Amino acid sequence: MEAVSVAVITRNEGRNIRECLASVQWASEIVVVDRFSSDDTVEIAREMGATVYQEEWHGYAQQKNLAMEKTRGAWILNLDADERIPPPLRGEILETLPKAGDTVGYYIARRNYFCGKWIRYGGWYPDYTLRLLRKGAGRFEERAVHEKLRVHGRTGRLEHPMEHYSYRSISDYLERLDRYSALAALELKKGMVTASWAALSLRPLFTFFKMYIMRRGFLDGREGFFLAVSYAYYTFLKYYRTTEAASGLSFD
Repeated sequence: MEAVSVAVITRNEGRNIRECLASVQWASEIVVVDRFSSDDTVEIAREMGATVYQEEWHGYAQQKNLAMEKTRGAWILNLDADERIPPPLRGEILETLPKAGDTVGYYIARRNYFCGKWIRYGGWYPDYTLRLLRKGAGRFEERAVHEKLRVHGRTGRLEHPMEHYSYRSISDYLERLDRYSALAALELKKGMVTASWAALSLRPLFTFFKMYIMRRGFLDGREGFFLAVSYAYYTFLKYYRTTEAASGLSFD
């Protein structure tokens, strides 16, 4: 069995990091790159057996690439602090990797929770993301937000999902929506996208329709309705905020 390293980036994740790292104690190595947390994140991570490095912030993609560079295993599993690897997925990973052959990366589904509830519709499940790769086979593309891992070679999919406890409260969700919309506006501006009337009106409407009707978000009850409305608002906000990005404002 080739060694598996787990890479996690953190900043003030004291409420999440213990459960995250407890779910990957089977890994050969755990590397945490911390952005000088002011809570007990670092202490907990070290207590859980992680090798901790503290680095200034370089953006989501660069920070995750830095964490991967510090690993030594033949395979790297990238996790966020609010994610968990349940036993069925752990077993599948350990069973699959010895038979990987020329496969260099694996997509893993995420079971996303919103305020404690598993959201099954609206595009929130299965939400496959590329998280497991051979060391050296790829990197996160440089983007301000919604960074994606790119690999060079064949990829596969694992059957069992990880668990993602993304938002613990409405306040937490709205705070991150504001931050992510600002970062998304910067990305749009880089692509020379502007806040046209079509973008400000039709795109939010289509976002709601896609999530709530096409992807059956209505089956998730009031949470599904809230998410469809808030995603529509996020779509409006990221386009509208390109005017802020154009004026030279930065968002961190």
